[in-house]
Amino acid sequence: MTVVVTAVFHPRPGKKQELAAAMHRGITAVHTEQGCELYAIHDAEDGTITMIEKWSSAEALDTHGDSDEVAVLREDIAALIEKPATVTRMTPIPAGTEAQGRL
Repeated sequence: MTVVVTAVFHPRPGKKQELAAAMHRGITAVHTEQGCELYAIHDAEDGTITMIEKWSSAEALDTHGDSDEVAVLREDIAALIEKPATVTRMTPIPAGTEAQGRL
């Protein structure tokens, strides 16, 4: 079963663009991880940056959480965020068409 994750990052004042740029190195590395189906950052209207992720399984996501790639990401952004990211794991509840009813 796939797992969808949102991770909301709270940049320090004036550091939003720098945070987004710092995240790129980790994103490129994560895209090579086994089970990564989607890993993309988004600029949110509330001033945060939101990572939307999709993993092929909870096991793949757990492996990702302990990976060197995540360690790189955490190191690259540590001085640019106000507090730890708010991370939410979700499992799809399919509805409607297969293409449009789930991520």
